Amino acid sequence: MFQGHPSWRSIISYYIKGLFGVLVIAFLVGLGTRIANGDVDTGLVIIVAVVGVAIVILAGFIKRITTHYTITNRRLHIQRGIIARDIQETRLERVQNVNYNQSLLERILQVGDVDFDTAAGDDYNFIFAGVADPAEVVERVDRATHAASPTGLGDQPATQATEQQPPQA
Repeated sequence: MFQGHPSWRSIISYYIKGLFGVLVIAFLVGLGTRIANGDVDTGLVIIVAVVGVAIVILAGFIKRITTHYTITNRRLHIQRGIIARDIQETRLERVQNVNYNQSLLERILQVGDVDFDTAAGDDYNFIFAGVADPAEVVERVDRATHAASPTGLGDQPATQATEQQPPQA
């Protein structure tokens, strides 16, 4: 019913913070070489900046593509990691509430976090973080719960035909 990764737009804030960190480190390296040598070692500053930018971009990309979200007609599934795996699963019937959150920046970028409250309680965080169009994900979960159980989760029971069958002779 749904399969995806965090949106590339959700990683933008990570990139901004990471690139700011690289800028600060490059500045400190330049300052340190100026204090030590009396002149800024421009080559070293450029190398530090280029390597830092590459690490930030690669780390954000790997974080994004190694996180998989899946909704089936029976389960919610989150898988993270390349070498070490972190897998979270829950059955749809255990889902009690589905909410999504968006900051102002996330609304502009059309991404958000979908939070599933399960019967396991608050100790068990089950969140699809940084998904594109979180309202669509909530709708798909609603469709999946209705497919699994026609009455849905928390909905009114479906009315059953109460007509009596005529006696057969």
